[in-house]
Amino acid sequence: MTSPAPDTGPRIPEAVHRRRWAILGVLMLSLLIVVLDNSILNVAIKTISTPAPTGLGATQSELEWAINAYTLVFAGLLFSAGILGDRLGRKKVLLGGLAVFGIGSALAAFSGSPGELIAFRAVMGLGAAFVMPATLAVLMNVFERDEQPKAIGIWAGGVGLAIAIGPITGGVLLDHFWWGSVFLINVPIVLLALALMLWLVPDSRDPKPGRIDPIGVVLSVVGLVLLVYGIIKGGQLADFTDPTVLATIAAGAAVLVAFVVFEKRSDHPSIDVTYFRNKVFSAAIGVIALVFFALMGVTFFSVFYTQSVRGYSPLETGLLMLPLAAAQMIFAPRARLVVDRFGNRATTTGAMLLIAATLAAFATFEADTPIWLLEVVFFLMGAAMAHIMTPISVVIMQAMPREKAGSASALSNTFRQVGGALGIAVLGSVLSTAYRGGIEDKLTALPEGVRHTAGESIEATLGVADRLGPRGEALVGPAHDAFLHAMHVTALWGAGVAVLGAVVVALFLPGRPTAPQEGETERELAAAE
Repeated sequence: MTSPAPDTGPRIPEAVHRRRWAILGVLMLSLLIVVLDNSILNVAIKTISTPAPTGLGATQSELEWAINAYTLVFAGLLFSAGILGDRLGRKKVLLGGLAVFGIGSALAAFSGSPGELIAFRAVMGLGAAFVMPATLAVLMNVFERDEQPKAIGIWAGGVGLAIAIGPITGGVLLDHFWWGSVFLINVPIVLLALALMLWLVPDSRDPKPGRIDPIGVVLSVVGLVLLVYGIIKGGQLADFTDPTVLATIAAGAAVLVAFVVFEKRSDHPSIDVTYFRNKVFSAAIGVIALVFFALMGVTFFSVFYTQSVRGYSPLETGLLMLPLAAAQMIFAPRARLVVDRFGNRATTTGAMLLIAATLAAFATFEADTPIWLLEVVFFLMGAAMAHIMTPISVVIMQAMPREKAGSASALSNTFRQVGGALGIAVLGSVLSTAYRGGIEDKLTALPEGVRHTAGESIEATLGVADRLGPRGEALVGPAHDAFLHAMHVTALWGAGVAVLGAVVVALFLPGRPTAPQEGETERELAAAE
């Protein structure tokens, strides 16, 4: 059967085909720095929250913004970055994105205040937005369709490698240098990636690229920032009925609704909403958002559990996270074999339920829980992630023609980043609210202004206790107890979101994969319209 579908373009040039695995290595190095930065930051957030000169004295809400400034800019620009790559050439966009990311990293390393760190993290997000979709788009253009699942599995395993290297590297740097070194380490990696990319990676573009949608970009970024700001503010105040909080959340939701309406009517939308009429595609995208919603929120508090409650150093915390990364590295390249045997639906549903179980396990952890139990939970969490990301990435990327690979990658990463940002905002706010509720009656002896600050987070309480000297020792135990209670509540919320993801997968993802005919996906999408 022959069909003039876009996916049936000219065969990959032989010279490119021969060096495709070396190209994949360069793409993974580019991906490494984007993921490495967040995994390093996870270990460093406690140090950054420490008062100067050790850290910046950032509050929990400022820490959330340091993470989300990167994430929101990243998510808001991903789709436009994918279209620019399709139009200008993926290699050019990759080179530019890496350069901006490196400059942002150097500036972030020398931030003099939490506000500066938040701003420079946004610059890093700008660069990363042009790196992430282009790596997967280039991958789809240098591998034939039959090798794409294997290549995507290795690409996903690279995420596990970054997760492994990040916390350990961050721990080593924080043991020997100042907190800014966790950002400065990105610069030499960027320089190496730029040199290898110039040498090895071919350029590619969409012969019929889309048009940039500046109004859609502005609406999506403004809507997300307002929504996340309202959620974080509600957690900071421990009062979601505050008029400012309600107004900000409502304004964010209204702008996002306006964004969807505008995209449906635009002849060059940032996000082609017609693709979401395909139930399989929509389910896959939704699951990515849900799983990262749950995981990003939970990993945010796990660092405070290991360092503030259990007393581990940043390096020891990084080592404790090794099982999570090792499991991803082991299972991600092999996940396609499980999918071949059991199908996408069974594999991903089982993995989502395992994620829910590991998140719920955090609700049982206390200050004296054997640490090997945490290691088992991390390993199982990594194994589950490997069996979610690999099949879901294949489903998403193969639902689009090769020429639209940048757009497909951008959609996948946009929803992942939005899910992660909302997870940190929502679950971080749940953590803040539950913590303040558990500690505030122990702070009545403090002056009112100090009392409010001390109730924001466990680090704030311990900081006040440290400044009070012997008189503050009575606050340490209640701070640990209040944090553990807040962690239990937050973990159960995360587990509930993961269960919702399992239901979506079980209902809408396909079973055993079948070898599609060329152009079949295009016809399915056309029929869905």
